[in-house]
Amino acid sequence: MHSTLRTLLAVSVIFAGPAQGATVYAAASLTDVLDAITEKYQQTRPADIRLSYASSSTLARQIEAGAPADLFISADEQWMDYLSERDLIDKDSRRSLLRNRLVMIAPAEHPRQVDMSAATPPGFDGRLCMGETDSVPAGVYGRQALTSLGWWPMLEARVAGMQDVRAALAFVARGECPLGIVYETDTRVTDQVTIAGRFPEHSHTPVSYPAALLPGADATARDFLDYLGGPEATALFRAAGFTVIAP
Repeated sequence: MHSTLRTLLAVSVIFAGPAQGATVYAAASLTDVLDAITEKYQQTRPADIRLSYASSSTLARQIEAGAPADLFISADEQWMDYLSERDLIDKDSRRSLLRNRLVMIAPAEHPRQVDMSAATPPGFDGRLCMGETDSVPAGVYGRQALTSLGWWPMLEARVAGMQDVRAALAFVARGECPLGIVYETDTRVTDQVTIAGRFPEHSHTPVSYPAALLPGADATARDFLDYLGGPEATALFRAAGFTVIAP
């Protein structure tokens, strides 16, 4: 009987096969919510979802260099366009998932309010922390907004460009920068910063999060992308402060 039981177990493992998997490259601002969504997804599916977070620019260049990703979620359309122009995504799978808001933040220990309609930027000592303004989406949006407000010429020399939006958040949270520019959803993951002001939405390109499969992605990656547009993921995105774009 023991021999028969072992045989049956072995056969069941063969038929079940190994857990399917997918590697997801996602913008740093999605870290917390995508971790939560993946955990919920895996509660009902034996899938190995591997998550890699960084700035969209860094991830896009890694994909261009041959990194083995199955799904890319960017924090702007520009870097998805970059890969699309090089035929490095499955163009038919591309969809816009989310929207976000751009805000100026201050350390919680030194809160302040910034008048976003003023002709000149707020006075402060130190640097303005934000993503790199020529590549990181939050930095690109931030430069657009500061230019629209007429503040960029007075602030450009004081900008401390960060590798991604979460690095900018961390510097402000530690008090190393008196002001910073991040997404509104980033402010929900720490109580060490406060919102000093919200940039007018018309001051920059809409903050958009497109997603697309990469060529050769298997059924697991496709199923996970579909799940991101479903009701369970949508509820978690909204709870994290994102605006969900209806399919």
